[in-house]
Amino acid sequence: MSKNRKFYLEDIPLDEAWRRFIAAMESSGLWKALPGEDLPLEEALGRVTAVPVWATLSSPGYHASAMDGYAVRSMDTLGATETAPKRLRIGPDRQAEYVDTGDPLPSWADAIIQIEHTQHIDEEADEFIEIQASVAPWTAVRPMGEDMVATELVLPANRLLKPVDLGALAGCGHATVSVRRRPRVAVIPTGTELVTVEQAAQEGLKSGDIIEYNSLVLSSQVRQWGGEPTRYPIVVDDYERIRETVREAAAIHDLVLVNAGSSAGSEDFTSSIVEELGTLLVHGVAIRPGHPVVLGTVTDRKTPIIGVPGYPVSCALTGEIFVEPLLSHWLGVPSKEKPKLKATISRKLLSPMGEDEWVRVTVGRVGERTVAAPLSRGAGVITSLVRADGIVRIPRFSEGVEAGREVNVELYRDPSDIDRTIVHIGSHDLCLDMLSQYLADAGRLFSSANAGSLGGLMALRRGDAHLAASHLLDPATGEYNISYVKQYLPNIPVVLMTFLHREQGLIIAPGNPRGIQGLSDLVRDDVRYVNRQRGAGTRVLLDYHLNKLGIEPERVKGYRREEYTHLAVAVAVQSGAADCGLGIASAAHALQLDFLPFEKERYDLVIPRIYYESDLLQPLLDLIHGPVLRRVVNELPGYDTTSMGTIVV
Repeated sequence: MSKNRKFYLEDIPLDEAWRRFIAAMESSGLWKALPGEDLPLEEALGRVTAVPVWATLSSPGYHASAMDGYAVRSMDTLGATETAPKRLRIGPDRQAEYVDTGDPLPSWADAIIQIEHTQHIDEEADEFIEIQASVAPWTAVRPMGEDMVATELVLPANRLLKPVDLGALAGCGHATVSVRRRPRVAVIPTGTELVTVEQAAQEGLKSGDIIEYNSLVLSSQVRQWGGEPTRYPIVVDDYERIRETVREAAAIHDLVLVNAGSSAGSEDFTSSIVEELGTLLVHGVAIRPGHPVVLGTVTDRKTPIIGVPGYPVSCALTGEIFVEPLLSHWLGVPSKEKPKLKATISRKLLSPMGEDEWVRVTVGRVGERTVAAPLSRGAGVITSLVRADGIVRIPRFSEGVEAGREVNVELYRDPSDIDRTIVHIGSHDLCLDMLSQYLADAGRLFSSANAGSLGGLMALRRGDAHLAASHLLDPATGEYNISYVKQYLPNIPVVLMTFLHREQGLIIAPGNPRGIQGLSDLVRDDVRYVNRQRGAGTRVLLDYHLNKLGIEPERVKGYRREEYTHLAVAVAVQSGAADCGLGIASAAHALQLDFLPFEKERYDLVIPRIYYESDLLQPLLDLIHGPVLRRVVNELPGYDTTSMGTIVV
């Protein structure tokens, strides 16, 4: 086949894509659990039994003493009381015989008296025990086969082996166990632009280089789900090389994952290679992220192949949606179910018609409600999965979810974590990111969504957060936050606490190549600006100063380009996409950019009093009033912690 490619993507519903994939594997006999292999017990933890396991021995294999004590005939103990104790001779006539726990019960005995319930008596040449109560037959005796009886079913097939299971297998006479063979999965990263993290660390990154880590994520997922991954070296965008790598991998693996090259760009070869080597079943599934998925089978073995999208979030979610259920089926176990709970979505979500969408969210319990706050929906933002507490699936044709609606959340973490999560929605600052580290030591989790200062106040009004960071300047008074709190939270008692003071200014490229001296330069034709989102305190500050200078926002080139964090503004400048942007000194310093300060602002925490006085926030308040956080923040450029913890109102 030539390199001519078909530039198309289908829009197959998820359930139809699965139907095609399963049907193809059924026709080739591959949609079934994998065969077993015998392993020593010490290597079998976490594996899945391939066949039922029956006891070859009884456990215990004899009537055994369950206590340290004396073996007796129960009938010999009849009539013993505290006022009329009875003596039993220890010795040849076998009225009593000492045994340790686990010893065989003498053939003549039928009960054990615990040693602490006896009094040992020496009388001339004879020894006795004195007892003050009778015992019933089989007291303190483990009868033969109490645990397991030979030929009894010990473990069924398709059982995920736990440590206690291994003990049971050994106890009934098994030294090995037959477990499902691990599915062998080839992970092939493709892309001329890719470099390994080792190369990046040694040689640095050139413009256009991308560190390849999707294969690391996929391989780790495969291993976590019970498979045996083979992580191939990066294959450049060369049709023949990718095709031959796929052919070789398909010959010795149960599943082939080709990462990147599944879309419809000029170097996206996966669908054409699948067509040449086998059968292309699906090219494009109605899901987001992950739309460009390729499903097919290749070579005479009909080895299933999945073309995994190159964006990191699409890649990871493709693993969850397609790879995990397939591996679980081969291993004979149910697909892994995440814990679920119902939560209220904190803001409106618009979703594309006709596609199932997986939305990453943070989750916390605020008052009587559990609140889910959406994170970035970008398919390339892998940190959104790192920060995510769970996933909200928005079904096809729903058009989205209104703010305040109840949604189902599939959790990535233990549900008990939700009750100890402090939820922040509001203005972004690098110092907020530090809180997670310190609060974890106090048994708290810190969830932060960057919605801007005004967005934070609105979240508090809706009851979606425990606190909001804010730095809204009132142009009329020059005061921060107070008037906005009164306006937007008139009926909610709050504590307005200063977190810190920080320098705002223009973030510019090193050496200031545009010669920017201040905000008045933003109207120059050769200066491109990057703004913060509407409602952000930094945006309010910019508008305030533009108004003082008599500059209409429309005259600023790039005024409508919006970013949601100070670091995102700094990245835009670092990358050359913008010449400057208003932000904080620490963001400029973090990316080794220059900084022109012009305003020292107060950055406050707005905390409803009901949460300010709660046990949940106490570790946060202790941290703010203690020396550790203050010392660390003072080491960063552009911050002043003199007023940290001061109550404004």
